[in-house]
Amino acid sequence: MDINYELYKVFYYVASTLSFSEASKQLFISQSAVSQSIKALEKKLDQTLFIRSTKKVRLTTEGEILLRHIEPAISLIKRGESQLLDVGVRGGQLHIGASDTICRYFLVPYLERFHREFPGAHIKVTNATSIHCVELLETGQVDLIVVNSPNSYLGNVPNVKKIKDFQDVFIANEAFKELKGKKVSFKELLDYPILMLDRKSTTSEYLHNLFLQNQLDLVPEIELSSNDLLIDLARIGLGIAFIPDFCLSQTADSDSLFIVETKESLPERELVIAHNEKVPVSKAAQEFLSYF
Repeated sequence: MDINYELYKVFYYVASTLSFSEASKQLFISQSAVSQSIKALEKKLDQTLFIRSTKKVRLTTEGEILLRHIEPAISLIKRGESQLLDVGVRGGQLHIGASDTICRYFLVPYLERFHREFPGAHIKVTNATSIHCVELLETGQVDLIVVNSPNSYLGNVPNVKKIKDFQDVFIANEAFKELKGKKVSFKELLDYPILMLDRKSTTSEYLHNLFLQNQLDLVPEIELSSNDLLIDLARIGLGIAFIPDFCLSQTADSDSLFIVETKESLPERELVIAHNEKVPVSKAAQEFLSYF
């Protein structure tokens, strides 16, 4: 089927923004032109792609299917354009996917080194959970990712390299001083308010599985998307937080917190770096990968 690429491009922007007016602004064309392009595409495909109303626009099931294919294609085209604009090794763009925690507590020194050695390169970091980062990599939206492992979503990514071991820990303040110097079982921990990352994270998946292996159902008191917030809440005594140890070692006033030892062992996890071998790696990304 011979369909003009521009029609798919317009579809992508409308589907991404769910707004004809916003798509027209991003494409620098009139809203009428956007509407006509969508009508032309729907006619050629003989499918309704959007449900329109006076207040909002949403994708039909057929539109969602098309977007799943168009989104990675647009991302690959954008990346190709960026790589063609590379000016030697010291130019170009580096696009990394990583969580807030990994960026703050692990990646900053490497980004600083890269910026110092390649000042002409443009660095872009997309913050996402380790689970979502894999999706960004597979759809070509980032050059590489740094994520926690084990990560069940990494199964289809061949180029995965371990770069750091780390240990998760439970931390608390003096509000739970009766636990200091003791080894507490997972079952005993259930009597206390547990603070942890939300269900969309590999950390949550990891801890819930550990409790299930001991026939225990973990019901956290608070679930958040930020380890920094977990540390803050532990510091004011709202509960016992579960965090990677490398966060605690760089946290100011960490003396006000102590590690709650557990009778059951907490297996080590890893930070890994990965790139998609199906997508050409930019010169900037190759240089960054060489640090590990």
